[in-house]
Amino acid sequence: MSRISAHTAPPSPVAGSHSARPRVLYLVHRVPHPPNRGDRIRSYHILRFLAERADVYLACLADEAVSAETRAVLDRHAARAAIVPLSSRGRWLRAAGSLARGQSATEGLFRSPELKRIVGQWSREMRFDAVLAFCSSMAPYLDVAGLAGVPTCVDLVDVDSQKWLDYAQRASGARAWLFRLEAGRVRRLERSLARRVDSVTVVSDAEAAILKSFCPAANAHAIGNGVDLDYFCPTASDAKSDRPECVFVGALDYRANIDGICWFCAEVWPRLRSQVPDAVLSIVGRRPDPAVRRLANCPGVELIGEVPDVRPYLARARVAVVPLRIARGIQNKVIEAMAAGTPVVASPQALEGLRLTPGEHALQADSPAQWTAAIADLLSSEASRRRLAAAGRAFVEEHHRWETCLRQFELLLNLNPAATMDGNGAGQIPARLGAAHA
Repeated sequence: MSRISAHTAPPSPVAGSHSARPRVLYLVHRVPHPPNRGDRIRSYHILRFLAERADVYLACLADEAVSAETRAVLDRHAARAAIVPLSSRGRWLRAAGSLARGQSATEGLFRSPELKRIVGQWSREMRFDAVLAFCSSMAPYLDVAGLAGVPTCVDLVDVDSQKWLDYAQRASGARAWLFRLEAGRVRRLERSLARRVDSVTVVSDAEAAILKSFCPAANAHAIGNGVDLDYFCPTASDAKSDRPECVFVGALDYRANIDGICWFCAEVWPRLRSQVPDAVLSIVGRRPDPAVRRLANCPGVELIGEVPDVRPYLARARVAVVPLRIARGIQNKVIEAMAAGTPVVASPQALEGLRLTPGEHALQADSPAQWTAAIADLLSSEASRRRLAAAGRAFVEEHHRWETCLRQFELLLNLNPAATMDGNGAGQIPARLGAAHA
C-alpha cells in the first residue's frame, strides 16, 4: 500500500470560511469511505454531518488501498485529511506486542506512531474546539499534549468488550481463552475512557445499558444509526424475482456474519427447502471467508460475493434474512433492507438495538422451526410481504434519518450553542463542554 501523507484540501462550498467555524478533530480507525460496511457507514455519515457545521480535521488509518475517488470524497468534506496506512503483517505484530504488555490486541492493531505524530503536529499548529474519536481503538491518539483540555467525545459505537465475551461463549479451548482475555482488557480500556472524556456515545439504548452496568459514572448517550432513505428506497413490485428468493447481505469476512449465515444454512435452509423446493438464497458481501464459500455447495444457495451495489439484490428478493446469533448495536443490514421495501426476518439479537415491534415492522425468529415458518409464509404470500414492507419502510422513515439521529453530536461537541437536547436525549451537556465555549 502506498503511503498517503497528510494533505490540505481546498475549502469546499459547504465548508465556508474556516475562521468563522469551529475546528473539530475527527479520529477514525478506518478510512470512512466507501460506506460499504457497518463501521464505515456510520463514520462516513458522521463526517458529512460534522462537515456541514465545522471545519473537520480528519486523521484516520487505512488497512486497504485507498482509491482516488475516496480521497476526492474526503477532500470535499475535510479541511485537512491525514490517511496513514497500516501493513497487515506489522499490525498483527503490534497486536501481539500489545497483549504482551498487558494491553488489548485492539490497541496494538490500530497503533501508528506516524498518525500520532500528525495529530501532535496539528494540535501544535492550531487550537481545536472539540475532538471526536471513533471507537475505543483511537484512545492512544487522545494522549497528545495539545489536546489537553479540549472537549472530547468518544463514539464507542458498540461495547466491544461485550462482543468479545459473546465470541468466547461460542468458542472453546485456546480461542475462548483469548477472546475472554481481550474482553477483559478492552473493558478496562472502555472504563478508563468513560472516566476521562467528556462524553461517550453508543449506537443504542441497549449498548448504553451495558456500558453503564460496569461504568455507572459514564456520561453515555445513545445515538442511533440512520439510513440513506433516497438511496435505499422501494422499487416497483415487478422488480421482484419470479423465484422464491431470499437474500443475506453483509461483510463475509466478519465473524458474526460468518457464524450466523453458516448456522442458517445448516439448521434452517434444509427445512425450508423441504417446504419450498425451489427456494433460492443469495449471499451478498465482500471477502467471503472459506466457510462461507463452502455454502455455495448447498442446494439452492448462490454465493454472489462482492457487488458494487446491493440494491438490485434487495429489490429482487422476497425476503431479507438476518440470522445473527452474535450482534451488537444496530444492524445496518436490517434497516437498509427495510428502507428498500424488502421484508425482513431476523434473529432477536439482530433486532435488539431497534425500537421496532416484532411482527409489525419485521419478523423475529429464533428456532429453526420459527425461521422456516416465517420465511415460508412470506415467500408464498404477496399480501404478507406488502404489509411488512410498508410497515418497515414507515418505521425507518420515522426513526432512522441520519440528520435526526446524529443531531445530538451538535450538543456534545457544542457545534450549535443555541440547540437544546430533545426529549430523547440521554443527558445534559457535560459541564466542561459548556464551560469551554461560554
